[in-house]
Amino acid sequence: MRVGIGYDVHSFKKDRKLILGGVEIQHYQGLEGHSDADVLVHSIMDALLGAAGLDDIGVHFPDTDMKYKNISSLKLLSIVKEMILNAGYRIINIDCVLILEKPKISNYSKLMKKNIAQVLEISEDKINIKATTTEKLGFCGREEGIAAESIALID
Repeated sequence: MRVGIGYDVHSFKKDRKLILGGVEIQHYQGLEGHSDADVLVHSIMDALLGAAGLDDIGVHFPDTDMKYKNISSLKLLSIVKEMILNAGYRIINIDCVLILEKPKISNYSKLMKKNIAQVLEISEDKINIKATTTEKLGFCGREEGIAAESIALID
């Protein structure tokens, strides 16, 4: 068994959709990024890649490559899944935390889990998504962006 941790952060930007876990969240601004800036899925990809010892998303999906411009992070997650399987591993479980003041994600987390589970071809009960605030401290607390941390166990 191997474990990996992933972390990602994106700043808010007006005139962008907010995508978390492949779900469009109603909010007055989205996240800045080369792809769809899905900070949750990015942290999951890095956790999986780290567990398998396969570098990180910056190596595999560089922000200098225009083929990844505005791409759905779920499509990138599908590629990561294939990399994990091709390396001889299976995904045991993933635990995630979103760090943000707003918006609240409780109404969206079930659909996020469903999207991620579907792409990874694992059951939804193998994925946990939760959120926390920073009590108004730091860039997340000042509502300048969103961070996400994930841990993945593979076998």
